[in-house]
Amino acid sequence: MASTLKYVRVPPNSANLEEARKRVFEFFKTACRSIPTIMDIYILDDVAKPSQLRSTVSSEIRKNAHVTDPKVIDMLLIKATEELSNIVEHAKQRHHIIGQYVVGRQGLTHDLGIKDQGNSNFLNNFYSGNYF
Repeated sequence: MASTLKYVRVPPNSANLEEARKRVFEFFKTACRSIPTIMDIYILDDVAKPSQLRSTVSSEIRKNAHVTDPKVIDMLLIKATEELSNIVEHAKQRHHIIGQYVVGRQGLTHDLGIKDQGNSNFLNNFYSGNYF
């Protein structure tokens, strides 16, 4: 199963920004080609679709779109290749994959509102009591 990553090699130095950009596109293609294998290894059919994982990979790559130094891009590619090989070689557990790439870093709920600050009579009486 790790044969999909056998041909991915990131040389230590890119000559220029265009060469680094081409390597990013090659990594994206390799990551997208390995998604069916990842779906089979971690049995993700019930929680995600391949298109969702592709968009997650794409958004992870786009997070670093502002980077223009080829050496930094090469370093990020090395880290991404290592992460992908760990996933394909089953070095992670299913809940790690679901938590990081299916659900996302925000968690299951996207709670952007302000929570109730406890303005009920019961809590006000509790806070004013000698319980502390």
